[in-house]
Amino acid sequence: MKTAVRYYSRSGNTKALAEAIASAAGVKAVSVDLPEAAINEPVDILFVGGALYAYGLDGHMKAWLKTLKKENVKKAAVFSTSWISKHSMDLLKKGLTEAGIPVEEETFYVKNRPDAQQLKAAEEFAKKHI
Repeated sequence: MKTAVRYYSRSGNTKALAEAIASAAGVKAVSVDLPEAAINEPVDILFVGGALYAYGLDGHMKAWLKTLKKENVKKAAVFSTSWISKHSMDLLKKGLTEAGIPVEEETFYVKNRPDAQQLKAAEEFAKKHI
C-alpha cells in the first residue's frame, strides 16, 4: 500500500506525531510548506496533520489542501495537536472532502506535546489504516 504523510507544525508537536506515523508506515513525513509535499502520484492513504492557529488552519495548509486531486488520493486520515481544541481536524476533513477525497472517520489527537506513549499510539493509529 502506498502511503504519504503530510503536516504543518509551528511548535514541533504535530511534526512529532507526523514522524511517528511516517515511521510506522515506512515513509518520510513532509511539511506542506516544502515543494516535495505535492502529491503527484497516486497514494492509497494520505495522513494529514495540522493544528489551529488563530482558530483556523495555517495558510500553508489551506493552500496545500487546494492542490490535492482526488484521483491521486484513495483516502485520507487526519491527526492533530493543539493547546485549545480539536477543531483543526474538522477543518482538515472539510478541506479534504471539498477536494473529493474520502476521509477516515477515526482521527488521532494529542493535547499539547505528545509523550512517548502517545507517539506509540500514533504509530498504532497508522498501522490500523495502512
